Amino acid sequence: MTALKNCKAVTITDGIIENATILVEDGIIKAVGQDVEIPLDAEIIDLEGKWVTPGFIDAHTHFSAMGEPRARGGGDDGNEVTNPITAHIRIIDALNPHGIAFEPVRAAGFTTCYTMPGSANVIGGTGIAFKLKDGRCIEDIIIPGTEMMKMALGENPKGAYGGQKKMPMTRMGTGAVLREALFNAKQYAEDKAAAEAEGKPFKKDFKQEALVPVVRGEMRCRIHCHRADDIMTAIRVSEEFGLDYTVEHCTEGFKIADILAEKKVKCVVGPMRMIPSKMEVWNCTIENPGMLEKAGVEISLTADAETATRWLPEEVGVAMAYGLSEEMAFKAMTINPAKVIGLDHRIGSIEPGKDADLAIFDGHPFSNFTRCKATMIDGKFWFNEL
Repeated sequence: MTALKNCKAVTITDGIIENATILVEDGIIKAVGQDVEIPLDAEIIDLEGKWVTPGFIDAHTHFSAMGEPRARGGGDDGNEVTNPITAHIRIIDALNPHGIAFEPVRAAGFTTCYTMPGSANVIGGTGIAFKLKDGRCIEDIIIPGTEMMKMALGENPKGAYGGQKKMPMTRMGTGAVLREALFNAKQYAEDKAAAEAEGKPFKKDFKQEALVPVVRGEMRCRIHCHRADDIMTAIRVSEEFGLDYTVEHCTEGFKIADILAEKKVKCVVGPMRMIPSKMEVWNCTIENPGMLEKAGVEISLTADAETATRWLPEEVGVAMAYGLSEEMAFKAMTINPAKVIGLDHRIGSIEPGKDADLAIFDGHPFSNFTRCKATMIDGKFWFNEL
């Protein structure tokens, strides 16, 4: 058993506890509070007032799948730009557990990330969550059951296929391609269910099978969209087909924040400091998270990166200077992304019974004067400068 003593514990669910002790045993948090009794056989680590948060979570990355570092002119493994509908693609076949991003990102306090295909395709395939531990193979770190379907609207699929003179070349075409794929998948799912109920043989289709849990509302969709009108298209199509979905990036979400709040749309917001590299992100503003919070939208924050994920806490600090509350800042890096990826029963807060995924800082976690001093994953230090 390990006792992290004399710390400032950011529990998320029970506020910030000064002079706290956190007990960890067998990879699980056993207790947290000011009056926790420390067993005689425990290893005691006096943190001398340092901050302890749940391990940070980035719910939208392309971690270890885009060929980082990439040779000049080289391609990546995250975009199968051969067909706008590639629902059967699985990021686990590209995720490299020996990628260079693991060490620097966990040294910034991250313990869980979610990686997914890129946004070149209207339907790009499934992503998966994983712990930032060392692993011999991907099976050592992924969290089965967290697969979700990546979709994309806006300029990326247009750019990928418009240049090939094939659909989609327009936003209209993107919407039509998405609807057609979902319509066909829904019909396939109904035919499959009917055949199974009647005991009749049914010829399965590998590509269609991947979308069956999507149209049945059993698999969440992660829909890339920056512009407000694209966000509304994501909502419109999702409501038409009864999808369980999140909006990814939500760059112009502030323009329709009231609608997002009314419809209780979960938004994964970021990157927050994008340069105007394409027209649909020209209105990117660091004020977006604060405005969405003020409207009552549940947000998570993302760097949408690989190695650069480590700089997300600094961006969160800047967002706090422009209206994001401290409370929401912590939630948007912990419990909210845990909810997005369906793991809030295990991670995202410092509570007894949850995974012992913790980050220790020598100052406020979102200050650029602060350094992460240690990162614990499943009760083991995978980074430690204490």
